[in-house]
Amino acid sequence: MYELTSVTKTYSQGKRTVTALKNVSVSIPDGQMVAIQGPTGGGKSTLLQMLGALDRPTDGTVELGTANLSKLGDGKLGKIRATEIGFVFQGFNLIPTLTAQENVETALAPLGISASERKSRAAEALAAVGLGERLTHLPAELSGGQQQRVAIARALVKEPTVLLADEPTGNLDEDTRDDIMELLEGLWRDRGLTLIVVTHDTAVAARAQRRLHIKQGVLKEVA
Repeated sequence: MYELTSVTKTYSQGKRTVTALKNVSVSIPDGQMVAIQGPTGGGKSTLLQMLGALDRPTDGTVELGTANLSKLGDGKLGKIRATEIGFVFQGFNLIPTLTAQENVETALAPLGISASERKSRAAEALAAVGLGERLTHLPAELSGGQQQRVAIARALVKEPTVLLADEPTGNLDEDTRDDIMELLEGLWRDRGLTLIVVTHDTAVAARAQRRLHIKQGVLKEVA
């Protein structure tokens, strides 16, 4: 479960202080699917960084389970990212010189897992997203939807409890968007994940159990 309490995040830009998050408090139960919408510059990316243990608040607390992400050192935050949180990005972020299987294996590299187990788990993850026959393909040999499936497999191969998706369908056409969302929803249900999707797409947000909106750093529930 996520518990954010009075979270504020400020940045210095020259002589100016920019407030990216303003007194954000929200609870997200384990296993919930949540969509976060809002205008560009409204605070979505900053909020996702807090949820992903990529940054700490200026004030307030961010808790995931029993871990207070606001207070942990870099090493412990890195361990949480490596084991508990999977990330999916709009731009796929695949390494162009690695095969699909090798790209998925990169998520397991920090965990001290043997090469043979990394290979086996990567193959299983790719099969789970419908790419069992594409293990040796490079990203350039895959469609946009297939590349996003590789990225999803990379996020899931470490068996996280949380999946954070930042505009996961932003580079895809409508049909492929729907395919990817059906895949994510199926994985969410089957694995009991907490799935948090940041999106500009109202059709994507409408699929979530719960919708949040953030503007000028202020987070509100959408009825």
